[in-house]
Amino acid sequence: MGPRAGALVSPGLALLVSLTAHCSPPNTKGASQGGLDASRANLWASANTSLLQGFWCQPASQLSRDQLAALIRRMALQQVPLRAWQLSCLANLAARQGLQRDFELHPPDLLLFYDLTQVREANCRAFIHRAAQGDTELLANLPDQRAALQHRALACLGGPRPRLSASDLLLLGVLVCDMDASSIMAADPCVLQNLLRCPRLTATQQFALNRLLASGRTKLGPPGSWNLEGLQALGPLATYISPGLWMQVQEAVGLDFFGSMVAMCREGQLSQRDARRFVTCFLEAKAKLVSSRFKRDTGQTCIRGDITAATLQDNLFLVRYDCSQLESCLGNRMLRANLDPLLQHPLPAECQQVVKTKLAQVYPGGIPEEQLRLIPSLVYLYSCGEIGRWHITSRDTVVALLAPDGALENQTEAILQKFLDHNGTVTGALLVAIGGSRLCWMSPRQIQAIQPSEFRLAGTLDISSCPQSQKNVLYAKAREAFSSARTVAAYYRLMRPYLGGAPVEELRHLAQANVSMDIDTFTNLNPRVLQSLSVGNVTTLLGQNVGDLQKARSHPTISSWLRSLNQSALGELGLDTDPTGPTGPAHSTTGTPSTTPWMPQLAPTSDQPGSDAPSSGSPPAHLGYLLLAIALPSGLLWLLYWGTLEPSWDHSWGTCTIASEGSTGRSLPTPSSQDLEPD
Repeated sequence: MGPRAGALVSPGLALLVSLTAHCSPPNTKGASQGGLDASRANLWASANTSLLQGFWCQPASQLSRDQLAALIRRMALQQVPLRAWQLSCLANLAARQGLQRDFELHPPDLLLFYDLTQVREANCRAFIHRAAQGDTELLANLPDQRAALQHRALACLGGPRPRLSASDLLLLGVLVCDMDASSIMAADPCVLQNLLRCPRLTATQQFALNRLLASGRTKLGPPGSWNLEGLQALGPLATYISPGLWMQVQEAVGLDFFGSMVAMCREGQLSQRDARRFVTCFLEAKAKLVSSRFKRDTGQTCIRGDITAATLQDNLFLVRYDCSQLESCLGNRMLRANLDPLLQHPLPAECQQVVKTKLAQVYPGGIPEEQLRLIPSLVYLYSCGEIGRWHITSRDTVVALLAPDGALENQTEAILQKFLDHNGTVTGALLVAIGGSRLCWMSPRQIQAIQPSEFRLAGTLDISSCPQSQKNVLYAKAREAFSSARTVAAYYRLMRPYLGGAPVEELRHLAQANVSMDIDTFTNLNPRVLQSLSVGNVTTLLGQNVGDLQKARSHPTISSWLRSLNQSALGELGLDTDPTGPTGPAHSTTGTPSTTPWMPQLAPTSDQPGSDAPSSGSPPAHLGYLLLAIALPSGLLWLLYWGTLEPSWDHSWGTCTIASEGSTGRSLPTPSSQDLEPD
């Protein structure tokens, strides 16, 4: 804990300087109830800019109205990226202070979590327009809120309509990403601007996109008249164009665009996953055109000429050399010397298999470690048995192979084991580098081998995607690492990401400590454990956030628990109304999180591997915080100490339609709005 706590001193002292300059003593005339008046609240929020991303709800609940308002405005101005668990409880804090009416000054992401029944009819369109600039993926665990947002948006338009106009689409923004294929096909062609903001398109939405492009109603016109500028204006949507449409595009235009897309991929501006989807569809169209004109070669001889280093610099390399020609024209010596430039091209799955086979020929005794770092895009092709023959001694090799566009989930254990077999250790830095999702696929023995000190250095890791059995193991390891925390508040702050594996005794104890668990964390609890909690337990555990149950009542974990309750219990929770409503009556249960010394007193359970708490010491006190304790109310000191800026290691996994792998490449630059306006 020492290194992490020590990192807090500099921002703490900076805040102390600001507060001593701008804060009046508690009894000074004109001071607000929270210690700062409105003008000084802005100065307070400004001084805490570096802390905003680590926002923590419990201490923030002790801020005055002016302080909280200033904090939210600063978040909007700085475009601070917050997680769903932060936003949901912040929305409730804002509602309690009556700040929701100032929505135009708030971050769009925050608006997604507001109680939609409190939006006035006169403000409906303005509210939806700003909320539609947010990231609706943040509502992944609040399905009812997401549906209510869509319903409210359509109500602002006067109800569902057969065809969305350009002005409708301007209002709806990213909310179009939740619409079905028929609505997209019937919409004004401006819908392309909305679809550009979707993180991914479903299969039916991809079909609708291709129907719309084929119709010629967009600014691009019919496929036969497309040009390079028009295709580039499509941005990432171009990666979804079907082979049938590519067959209609003029050959010169298609080749120019192909070269530009490969160049972006090689420069890291387009993910390998998206580029491979585009390349596969484009080459499929080209192959059909060629086969209709000429008899395809069998691939037994090299027709195109030997592949050289210069050949690999050509962005049209994959057009000139299909997978059969790659096999025939790529020499072993050339592969050994040019593996990196070759794999910078978004090779289709068939071509990747060719490269894997050739690597086995070049390195019959196993791929050298320096070459392993170059093949993350191929790792998914290797069995765990084949990985077992690799020699992995470097942390850098592990990080490369376990990148999100690298190994599959079930290959994680094999890669880490080879590293551990060569005296490697799983450090906090390595855990941060590979991301929390990789913890989901480590063996229990590998997790137990992680030193508690390294687990503490890794900080909070996102393990929400882990299977329940793994959450149980990780909870036990996290408890071993963090149980030396001095207070319930400190313990909960560190353990929150790992509570999905907590036993019922732990959750009851946290409820008694008034932690006010956010709804996002609550939906990730063990469903079987949740069944053992009473209505009183849940009400106390969620505290001021209990009203959010209405926003998540269709979530599998929540709905399963709600089905076990009778009508009276549902009424007690405010959930005896029509579930189609956006929110239920908000409970006013509040509580100040306990800051008394505390050590977890948990009974071991059969499914919790390990229950002994370490005897390591507590975080050291720092002089800067002794001074701050004098200058700050306890709530603000807590916000400072536990609200440090932490790096975001949220590795998203995408499902590749061409090969089973993820991606972290940057998305295509978003074109300007005028580029996609219809004629």
